[in-house]
Amino acid sequence: MTGRLEGRAAIVTGAGSGIGQATADLFAREGAMVLAVDLPGKGLAEAHDHAYVTPFEADVAADGAAERIIGKAIETFGKLDILYNNAGVSRNALAEVMTDEQWDITLAVNLTGPYKLCRAAIPHLKESPAPRIISTASVMARMTDYGLSAYCASKAGVAGMTRTLALELGKFGITCNYIEPGAIHTGMTGASFADENIATIWAKKAALRRLGQPIDIARGALFLASDDAGFVSGHGLTVDGGLTLRT
Repeated sequence: MTGRLEGRAAIVTGAGSGIGQATADLFAREGAMVLAVDLPGKGLAEAHDHAYVTPFEADVAADGAAERIIGKAIETFGKLDILYNNAGVSRNALAEVMTDEQWDITLAVNLTGPYKLCRAAIPHLKESPAPRIISTASVMARMTDYGLSAYCASKAGVAGMTRTLALELGKFGITCNYIEPGAIHTGMTGASFADENIATIWAKKAALRRLGQPIDIARGALFLASDDAGFVSGHGLTVDGGLTLRT
């Protein structure tokens, strides 16, 4: 039996841990050749031992990073079928005291970096028989909380960018979608959820009464990357265990 992504070439950013690691490994198990991208020092090689996963260290927010990442994928695989923009950061500070650096890094990693990767990938995706762009947004693209002005702005930007790309690229058969994770236990949230009281509160907020795990989001990404989602574009897939049903 062949995998759902057999023979396809994919890029997954933020692949050193959490959602990105789970997705890169799941894509590889489903037959994709995966360029797993993360910052230097994130233990990429140790995080992935699948023969179909190629680690590549890069900062998605750095000048010229998009061209280097896309170029590495083309050099390694000879093509590109799937781009999954997953790398992300969060800087929590009330707007009154948020620094320019906190604002700038959040927008650079969460929105500007993904845009540049999309722009560099589009010419190659046009050559694919099943081209996909997927990005990690957040339920905070539609909601908010204290101290999240930069994060919410960046994730709402991902949603708006993706819808526009879906409209512009549909004539080339390129589907563009984003995922809205809820409370997921990842490296970004690990410190908070290490507090049992905080973890319990957020678990109870979800209809399924548990925190999400990286594999929950990876399975959503697999659906959007597969042929099953060939007629899905411009869509925000909420994967939150029912967190947002009552808020």
